Amino acid sequence: MTEHVVTEYVLAAIDGSRFSEGVCDYAAWASLALGAPLNFVHAVDNHSGVPDEQDLSGHLHLGAQEHLLEALSTLDEQRAKVNRQQGRLMLEAAQARAIEHGVTNPAARQVNGALVETLAELESETRLVVIGKRGENAHQASHHLGANLERVVREVHRPILMVPATFKPPQKVLIAFDGSKTARKGVEMLARSPLFADNECHVLIVGAETAENRSQLDWAMTTLREAGHRAEGIIRAGEVDEVLQAYEQAQGIDLLVMGAYGHSRIRHLLVGSTTTAMLRGSQIPVLILR
Repeated sequence: MTEHVVTEYVLAAIDGSRFSEGVCDYAAWASLALGAPLNFVHAVDNHSGVPDEQDLSGHLHLGAQEHLLEALSTLDEQRAKVNRQQGRLMLEAAQARAIEHGVTNPAARQVNGALVETLAELESETRLVVIGKRGENAHQASHHLGANLERVVREVHRPILMVPATFKPPQKVLIAFDGSKTARKGVEMLARSPLFADNECHVLIVGAETAENRSQLDWAMTTLREAGHRAEGIIRAGEVDEVLQAYEQAQGIDLLVMGAYGHSRIRHLLVGSTTTAMLRGSQIPVLILR
């Protein structure tokens, strides 16, 4: 009996937002570096971003109410048709852009439904999710994360690369490290991943200068250097988001690696109902590990 092998894709979620070009370019970069096929996905959610209609039924006689419902149904059908066509054009443009970057035969898939549920359904064939910081329905000047991104982080159990609107090939990578199981797996991933083969790796522990933290940092540095990386490490006290952002700016970091869940101060950033200062303020890609 032949064993079925599941192909794992770099899955790039695109929409009409200004982040889609960044998603295309970072996804193409990841696909080429990982040697993994690229799959663009566009979710047609006809209920997304549509304001609740005012209930006018109490003010209309029966005939007028029926006419209004018919008109609304027609508008829904027209909007769905336009959304599908727009999505197909975006997928074609994304494929062409990826091919220009050297990706062979990038796939494209349009699905009906919400993005989060779509990504969750495709999880078994996903190696990496690439998603923009905000979607097309978010205010362009907003400093808040898109609701989709927050839900994706919580519900999709694959590495997630949140990207800005403009691509820059990563040269310096920073991992926010706390010695936890997830963070240690992150260091090991960073050490062996072809995504970061030629990168300078930085390890930052936010906390006090203790023997335990020093031991954890030494382990991380040894792991990276034995894999052939140039590596720098430091322990700094302070508020996590402030320390990380200050270090990013001072060192010219191109990509941040973080764990998604846990009880430490660093991983707690993504827990709870509110968006985090770290992701809100980030101007560079953030790779979120599970």
